[in-house]
Amino acid sequence: MPSLPGVGYSEEVSKIESRLEALRDLQPSGAAWKTVELARHQERPQTLDYIGHLFPDFQELHGDRLYGDDPAVVGGMASIDGKTIMLIGHQKGHDLKERQFRNFGMPRPEGYRKAQRLALLADKFQMPVVTLVDTQGAFPGREAEERGQAQAISRSLQVFARLLVPTVAVVIGEGGSGGALALALCDRVYMLENSIYSVITPEGCAAILWRDAAEAPQAAEALRLSAADLLSFGVIDGIILEPGKGAHRHHGAIAKRVLRQIQAALAETDVLTPEARRDARLARYLSMGRFAETKA
Repeated sequence: MPSLPGVGYSEEVSKIESRLEALRDLQPSGAAWKTVELARHQERPQTLDYIGHLFPDFQELHGDRLYGDDPAVVGGMASIDGKTIMLIGHQKGHDLKERQFRNFGMPRPEGYRKAQRLALLADKFQMPVVTLVDTQGAFPGREAEERGQAQAISRSLQVFARLLVPTVAVVIGEGGSGGALALALCDRVYMLENSIYSVITPEGCAAILWRDAAEAPQAAEALRLSAADLLSFGVIDGIILEPGKGAHRHHGAIAKRVLRQIQAALAETDVLTPEARRDARLARYLSMGRFAETKA
């Protein structure tokens, strides 16, 4: 493609190539990829496992009142310390049959619209919203795009940003891209020790940068997707340590730790007025990131 008059691309191309070579020369320690593998462990507790351990009175609600029900997103009412909450979370499934039924935890538009409906219902009846995040990302299939995937995610962000009730999110496994953020725009966000949170999967990043998904371990290092990284960036509020060798071996113990963190977060945010809570949430997310102004 010929360049525009007065515009040269060779210098920029050289810069990009040099940067890619520098990334390739990095020797990953393997720690980031190990965290990715633990976050994806098939026996890692998922939303329904936490419900089984913590919320015996959980009442599931289905459907988006527009198209249908999405099994990749589970939601309904439960109680903590005698107070009703709205619990919403991703569900991947533990075996092949369940994973296929749950679409491997990748929501379609109706999943996000169900989450919006439940969040607005919680806001109407002054119920705190708790979300459990665990997805590689929103489903990228053609039918999802035809039913408005991008609009559904953006609308979820808008709904969660404007809620007046306390909101708490816990990344329990994978927090992938907008598919995760759609349920994680909350007053308080926590990550399990061996969970990940990133704008893209390591495989997707590697495929873009090196055109080779096998470079995923190296991409994982560069993405800075661990709980410690996200805490240092100020994206999350705390890390929930996992017992023993990981949450996948201690479902009951990690469930109790997650519950304690949720209780503490709800107590902390409940002291604010609804308007102050919403304004603080908006200010928090608007202040994230770095930018610089340049003169033309």
